[in-house]
Amino acid sequence: MAERKLQDLGEDKSLLLLDDDEAFLRRLAKAMEKRGFEVEIAGSVAAGKAIATARPPAYAVCDLRLEDGNGLDVVEVLREKRPDCKVVVLTGYGAIATAVAAVKIGATDYLSKPADATDITNALLANDDDLPPPPENPMSADRVRWEHIQRVYELCDRNVSETARRLNMHRRTLQRILAKRSPR
Repeated sequence: MAERKLQDLGEDKSLLLLDDDEAFLRRLAKAMEKRGFEVEIAGSVAAGKAIATARPPAYAVCDLRLEDGNGLDVVEVLREKRPDCKVVVLTGYGAIATAVAAVKIGATDYLSKPADATDITNALLANDDDLPPPPENPMSADRVRWEHIQRVYELCDRNVSETARRLNMHRRTLQRILAKRSPR
């Protein structure tokens, strides 16, 4: 499906990738270059804003949470400098509120991590009236639960007691869940 859609890439194939996970950023950059994009990478909000201001791309993939701020700040700059830019917001912290905020600011689509290059390409090249296809391998309910617990645990600075309180869960139960490997 992605191969057919590569014809949809216009003359301007510029793509900004914004993420603070260096390994993920490098892998995604290689994959997107193979798909015909001219990739520029940024590892911080400041670098993303600089690229968006100096050379606004036709496409962008922005992580929501970065060490130095929020990826939506870069989306706002992209909308100012290049209103036709197609933007996909990526995040490991999928929530309806952030998805709504991303779309209101001007993101074309919103994907939860882990998203692969094919999912991202399909989202970037989708027509406005097309609905993107459902993911090939969606997360299981156990995985979604585990991801939510991990997110709350990180937000509580890895404090088990505080995390258990916020999740309305017994502390020992939470400790057992945290000791196990992540479900598939």
